[in-house]
Amino acid sequence: MDCPQQQANLHPWRGDGPTLRHARPAPLLPSLVALFGLFVSAPTMSASQPPSNSASAQAASAAANSSSGRTVLTPKPARAPISPAKHLLVIAHRGASGYLPEHTLEAKALAYAQGADYLEQDVVISKDGVPVVAHDLILDDTSNVRDVFPDRVRADGHWYLIDFTWEELRTLTLHERTAEDGKPARAGRFAANGVGFRLHTLDEELAFIRGLNATLGKAQGREVGVYTEVKSPAWHRQQGVDAAPIVLASLARHGYTKATDHAYVQCFDFAELRRIRVGLHSELKLIQLIGENSWGESDTDYPYLLTPAGLREVATVADGIGPWGPQVLRFAPGKVPVPTGLVEAAHAVGLAVHPFTLRADELPPGVTSLPALVHALQAAGVDGAFTDFPDQVRAALK
Repeated sequence: MDCPQQQANLHPWRGDGPTLRHARPAPLLPSLVALFGLFVSAPTMSASQPPSNSASAQAASAAANSSSGRTVLTPKPARAPISPAKHLLVIAHRGASGYLPEHTLEAKALAYAQGADYLEQDVVISKDGVPVVAHDLILDDTSNVRDVFPDRVRADGHWYLIDFTWEELRTLTLHERTAEDGKPARAGRFAANGVGFRLHTLDEELAFIRGLNATLGKAQGREVGVYTEVKSPAWHRQQGVDAAPIVLASLARHGYTKATDHAYVQCFDFAELRRIRVGLHSELKLIQLIGENSWGESDTDYPYLLTPAGLREVATVADGIGPWGPQVLRFAPGKVPVPTGLVEAAHAVGLAVHPFTLRADELPPGVTSLPALVHALQAAGVDGAFTDFPDQVRAALK
C-alpha cells in the first residue's frame, strides 16, 4: 500500500516510483460494459449496488433504492468516540521490506520475528482468478518477467499480473524493487541476485502465518494478524474480475470472518469498502485508506473524507482510516512535526488511525531519525503505523 507516484523520484511516506502501481478507472462507458458483464456472471454483484465513486452519491442511491423496492442494506450506526490505543500496532508494510524484497514469504517471516503485530498483504488477481500477493498491477519492477515472457507485454510497455495464470506466475523470480532505469529504487536495500524469491498466493501466505502463530507465536504468547488490501477494484472490474469477493473468500477459508478476528481489510476506494460492508456483508475490521486525489488511486474524493462530514460518513462503514503521513503530521525542514488534528477528529467519530509508511531510509523533512518519527506519531495519538522496518519501530516503542 502506497501511492502510485507517477514521477521517477521517490518521496518519503509515499510510493515506489513510476508506472501503474495503481490505475485510475477508465472512462464511464467501458466501466458500464464491464459492470454489465459482472451483473450477469457474478451473483455476489447482483445482491448489491454497482459501486459509486462518491460517498455522498451512495447515500442518495440508497434512498432511491429504498423507494424502488430493492433490498437496502443499512451501514453501521454512528460510533462512540475512542481514545488513542494504549499500544501502537506495528504493521509490517509488505513484510520487513526494508531488509528483504517486498511481499516475499521470507520478508513476512522476518517481520514476524521482528515483532510485528500485523503483516500486510496487497492482493492482485491472476488471469485464472487466483489472489496473488503483490503490490503492483504490473510485474516490471519486482520480477524477471521481461526475461521469461518477453512477448507478453501490453501495448503500453508493461507486463500486467492479471494477464498471467498462476502456473505462469510461479515460474518468475522476484528481486528488490527497481526504478525505470533498472537501478535499485532505494539504495542500501537487499542487493543480492540469484536467491530465487517467488510470488505466492494469498492462501499460501495465510497458511504460512497460521503456521507461524502455531509455533513461534505460541512460544512467544502472541498471535500476529493479517492486514489485507483489495487492490484497485475498479481497474480489476474493467478487466472482468471482481476482486473483493475473491479476497474475502480466501480470508474466510483461513478463519478470518469476524470483527474479533486478527484481520483488517483495507482499500483506497470508498465505494468498494462500503460495498464490502453492506453489499458483501463482511464483518471484518475495515480500513479506509486515504491518499491524495492527484495520485489517481480511485475516484474517491480524499479531501472530502478528511472533513468532519467525510469522517462521519467513513465511520458508518469502516473501523478506521489509513492516511498518508503528512495528513497526520505537518513536516517542514528544521521544525518539529506538528499534528494536523486529523487523529482527534477521527477518534471523535470512533475511527482508529493507522498512517503509512514509516521508513528509516526515507525520513520526512525535519525528522532526524525513525525513533523521532515514531515518538511524534505517538504524541499525535495514532493507533498503529505501517513500516518497512518493524524491528526499529518496535524498539522505538520500548
